[in-house]
Amino acid sequence: MAHLIWTEPALDDLDALAGFIALDNPAAAGRLVRKVVESVERLESFPNSGRRPRELPGTLYREIVVSPCRVFCRVSGNTIFIVHAMREEQQVDRFLLDEREKRL
Repeated sequence: MAHLIWTEPALDDLDALAGFIALDNPAAAGRLVRKVVESVERLESFPNSGRRPRELPGTLYREIVVSPCRVFCRVSGNTIFIVHAMREEQQVDRFLLDEREKRL
């Protein structure tokens, strides 16, 4: 079983998304966070599940989509790093992911 690590920036991203949703619907924000966490936890058993982000062909990043959220991760050995979360309709910036990777 792989070890899952949420990076601080990824947690901040998820918190910001939930905070925005909570302005109109706090219960929906809570449901989203639970759903995201549950979906990401499956990576412990299936580390290579998730799809390759369309904007990042040929990279080691994978994403889990939990509408309206995209969660990006990278597998390194037996560890899965959750590095970024964002709105589903946005495009990811490879530079941002690479900068976060440098902090690991």
